[in-house]
Amino acid sequence: MISVEHISIEFASKPILNDITFLINKKDRIALVGKNGAGKTTMLRLLAGEYEPTAGHISKDSDLTIGYLPQVMLFQDNRTLKEEVMTVFVGEDEARFVAEMDKTIIGLGFERKDFDRPCNEFSGGWRMRIELAKILLRHPDLLLLDEPTNHLDIESIQWLEQFLAQSGSAVLLVSHDRAFLNHATTRTIEITLGRIYDYNVPYDQFVTLRQERHDQQVRAYMNQQKMIEETEAFIERFRYKATKAVQVQSRIKQLDKLERLEVDLEDTSRLNLRFPPAPRSGDFPIIIEDFEKIYPGAPQPILSHVHLTIKRGEKVAFVGRNGEGKTTLVRCIMDQLDYFGTLKIGHNVKIGYFAQNEASLLDEERTVFETVDYVAVGDIRTKIRDILGAFMFGGEASEKKVKVLSGGERSRLAMIRLLLSPCNLLILDEPTNHLDMQSKDVLKNALKDFDGTVICVSHDRDFLDGLVDKVYEFGGGQVREHIGGIYDFLRAKNMSSLQELEQRSKTEHLRSTNGAPTEHNGTSKDSYEEMKRMASAKRKKEKQIAETEAAIAQLENEQKEMETRLAEPANQTQENFQQYEHIKRLIEQKMYEWEILSEEE
Repeated sequence: MISVEHISIEFASKPILNDITFLINKKDRIALVGKNGAGKTTMLRLLAGEYEPTAGHISKDSDLTIGYLPQVMLFQDNRTLKEEVMTVFVGEDEARFVAEMDKTIIGLGFERKDFDRPCNEFSGGWRMRIELAKILLRHPDLLLLDEPTNHLDIESIQWLEQFLAQSGSAVLLVSHDRAFLNHATTRTIEITLGRIYDYNVPYDQFVTLRQERHDQQVRAYMNQQKMIEETEAFIERFRYKATKAVQVQSRIKQLDKLERLEVDLEDTSRLNLRFPPAPRSGDFPIIIEDFEKIYPGAPQPILSHVHLTIKRGEKVAFVGRNGEGKTTLVRCIMDQLDYFGTLKIGHNVKIGYFAQNEASLLDEERTVFETVDYVAVGDIRTKIRDILGAFMFGGEASEKKVKVLSGGERSRLAMIRLLLSPCNLLILDEPTNHLDMQSKDVLKNALKDFDGTVICVSHDRDFLDGLVDKVYEFGGGQVREHIGGIYDFLRAKNMSSLQELEQRSKTEHLRSTNGAPTEHNGTSKDSYEEMKRMASAKRKKEKQIAETEAAIAQLENEQKEMETRLAEPANQTQENFQQYEHIKRLIEQKMYEWEILSEEE
């Protein structure tokens, strides 16, 4: 599909990528990882055709289609949600795609009542979902996704994972969501120091292999440095001794020819950062009883009859689809919104709050170092440089003024400031959206060791795993308490949903087969005949579905056989490729027929 051949790129004479070579094959699902600033977004933009390499070449199949979701983009405001998404199908049979469109939009978290809302009524995060829906519905050969989960809730992320796993598209994505990477990708490419390292394994396995590689590189680097020091010492010692002139010149030439090893030695992932000791609060930092919040003009409350009590030292997660009231309740706790009912803040509770707009509250005229130094107290002030390095503000970056930082950099800086503020109740609203893996590990470990109380609004399952011991689920105006960690909650929720679905299926089955009414039970003969007709139609539909599923299975077997044949260079003929594409189209057609039949069930 795509061959990247010895490409390099630089900006303002600063090299970003150097002599990069790799292949993207059909159905590859690749995670592109590396520190912020390593060149991940640059690589995506090169592949999307937005940048040209300074050197090297990128070869693409002539008929290759690419769908690119950047982190930031411009939006169209003059259409409704449905109209905007339907632009994908211009020039095609629009009716054929309606079921797929509905399924995709709803899978990404929208409701049917949103379909006719103008796009300009949605927040930036929801509009990114609209763009993601459009890209997915085009079914491009290659999906380039830059932080696609930043604006998704847990349910939407799980839907996207399944979509990517079942999609026929190849995928290259950048994400700081470790669980998402493990579920959505099977290959990992790391960019570091302008080079790449390609691992044919999911992210967790990559981490282990990367550590082994890093340790080997460090040993080789240290050995080389020792050799260089010894050689330079020899040269300096005997530089002016005539009897050693030949040896000195030989050593000088040796150093000139030496290919200097590079290794990323800035490894602060093991930094043991701790919050300041939390002053003791009352036993119950938060007590909420019969709580209700309704926005003016809204048809119904966003939250109603909410009861919850958070004990001192608990670490809890607020989860649920966007728009279900998580941030609203947090803002009520912070006394930023009015409400009905009881909301009590416990004795001696000192709140540290990280809001989604926290980055906008920083003093733009201070430097990064000054911003942190201003709030740091005690011994922690001696570690400010280490802390800044852990959050990618090492070296000269610590002297940047806030006003020149990107949105992601500002968010990281705001998080550092919070880490150093003494408090006993931490409320974090989507704290990980702009943190990379290393920064999230530092934050998570600090929160686990924190001896106060934590409320975390997050969609990042890996971040919440092992951190929280209680989950509050927001949905339908209600808040439901689940004891246990985030994966306990997800497992219980899936089991519950399957049981409910199974129970509904059984009820419908009994009603349609065993519950056929007769004249003697008070139902008319016409009604009885109508029930018979409906039962017959149902059996016919079920037969059609079964036949379609069998046809899909047969075609998928043929597709696998063709893929096996095409793996051999001798079989890569035009005729075989045409046959393979024909099978793919037949599968798509049968899948569409199956979806229509299933929708009508």
